[in-house]
Amino acid sequence: MRGVRVTAVDLVDVLVYLVVLGVFIQLFPTVISESFLLALLTAVLLKVVLEIVTAIKKATIGRIRNAESPVARIANVAALLLVLPASKLVVLELVALVFGDAVQLGGFVQVTVLIVVLMLARGGVRRALLRSDPTGVDRQRS
Repeated sequence: MRGVRVTAVDLVDVLVYLVVLGVFIQLFPTVISESFLLALLTAVLLKVVLEIVTAIKKATIGRIRNAESPVARIANVAALLLVLPASKLVVLELVALVFGDAVQLGGFVQVTVLIVVLMLARGGVRRALLRSDPTGVDRQRS
């Protein structure tokens, strides 16, 4: 059995997600976490779910690019169009399942905005870290 390897990049991602989630909790009354620990656990859950969703999206985009027939390309585009909104619904349902009423991320629109901001913040922090390490020694993944 292969163990899960947590890298420094993963920890930075969770910290970024926690900060963004904290901002959303402060700014939007429908985004609720009853405690800091629940917000931290929510950030970890978001990290795991978004990594899986990102991998699925990348694989689907790869299949679109490599499709040899128009039918295959159209089928993969349709799959991508289903994955995009479905991922937000999965996030909402998983948070409700794991945390119940103790954590609420609002509705579909708030979760969509939250995920977009999470991904933008993650990308910005990763780029800033890569710029601060010109040797490339700590470049684990982007």
